[in-house]
Amino acid sequence: MRFHEVGLRDGLQIESTVVPTDRKILWAEQSAASGLDIIQLGSFVHPDKVPQMADTDVLFRTLGPRKRGLNGPLHSGLVLNEKGLERGLACGVEMFCMGVSAGETHSRKNTGMSVDEALKRITAMAREAAAAGKIVQASVQSAFGCGFDGPIPESRVLDIVRAYLEAGIRAVSLADTAGHAHPAQVVRLFRAVQELDPGVETAAHFHNTYGLGLANVWAAFEAGVSTFESAFGGLGGCPFTKTAAGNVATEDLVHMFQRMGFRPDIRCDGLVELARDVARFFNRELPGLVYRTGPLDFTRRTDP
Repeated sequence: MRFHEVGLRDGLQIESTVVPTDRKILWAEQSAASGLDIIQLGSFVHPDKVPQMADTDVLFRTLGPRKRGLNGPLHSGLVLNEKGLERGLACGVEMFCMGVSAGETHSRKNTGMSVDEALKRITAMAREAAAAGKIVQASVQSAFGCGFDGPIPESRVLDIVRAYLEAGIRAVSLADTAGHAHPAQVVRLFRAVQELDPGVETAAHFHNTYGLGLANVWAAFEAGVSTFESAFGGLGGCPFTKTAAGNVATEDLVHMFQRMGFRPDIRCDGLVELARDVARFFNRELPGLVYRTGPLDFTRRTDP
């Protein structure tokens, strides 16, 4: 399994207090030192719309691309349109994340385009990025329900995924932008995606709006999902959805899997300290839990 830290993008984009670039660099370095696999440094959006992302180009140029053959994390960036892709290519993005919302209202609020319009543009952008030798992951946002439109037909989600596959995209993420997902739905939808193409690499992105974040993560894992996106301290929320709520907290996610014997190589204590640093910066308690309680000591054993 792989862990994709999206705190610097999805975690911060809704925050009104703009985080200085040097502090973002520090948080990226702390994430990397903890052993996470992918770190999303930001999104290439207009700074007037999301001021928090105004320094995304600087972050990529400062931190530089991962040196192949070493154990450093992959750096990803989110793009919504051709201009964003152009900027990302210019500053050395290694992995492009792009997507289409399955909710018509959310799509128009987030991108100014209908679902069909966005799909045509995103698949064309994905081909261009792949032709440039970049890793591409395409997501279906609001895949499990839309804060504006309510339930989303699963057939619509699968139609978008099918278009991705036909465009040659092999990595697909389903994002619970509104936090409406429940475990049975998660299993059903991810298995349906895998039936379209058993070779597809699936990723899951859950928000904890109604307290089901980790339950949905486990359901996705049981359904064969290999990559999980989360944010330090549980920060985040799409500023263009109806009810914005935080992501699954990275330290909670890693702690859960480590209790079951997965990914002992990741430094959960480093993630906890990162979340505590973020909480100190914003001077408030964050939604995550483990950074407050501290992780369990898995090395301690009771006598049989």
